[in-house]
Amino acid sequence: MINVILATHGSLADALLASSRMVYGELPHVFPVMLTENKGINSFGDEFAAVLKQASKGADGVVVLCDLQSGTPWNVACHHAFNPDTQPPVTVLAGVNFPMLLLSDEIKDLQDVEQATAQLLANTQETLVQATLAETAQSDDF
Repeated sequence: MINVILATHGSLADALLASSRMVYGELPHVFPVMLTENKGINSFGDEFAAVLKQASKGADGVVVLCDLQSGTPWNVACHHAFNPDTQPPVTVLAGVNFPMLLLSDEIKDLQDVEQATAQLLANTQETLVQATLAETAQSDDF
């Protein structure tokens, strides 16, 4: 089982989870943690460690979805991901978006966190598209 931590600046994690409930239902494998203006970096680090401990229970791995590369959530998540003592293994992705969160449901039953992360990243890239005007042929059947 792969669990997911949603680590964001501000209340983005809670907002994404609220929206996912409306579209997809509950995502019990997802654990939010947010850096807020009234928390310091150390306080966020402590909270992240507690959430990681909770997400790690019974999991084969944890994927951390961050909103922004090189921000505090990313840096704290990478600290745990690159620590050889961290168990289960942790991977980190930046650029979380709504499709990525919903598609995380498809990887939760995997056991290899690296495979789960690669699959999630590949599937999410397909969701980034530019809208184009559809051309429809006029029917002569009147």
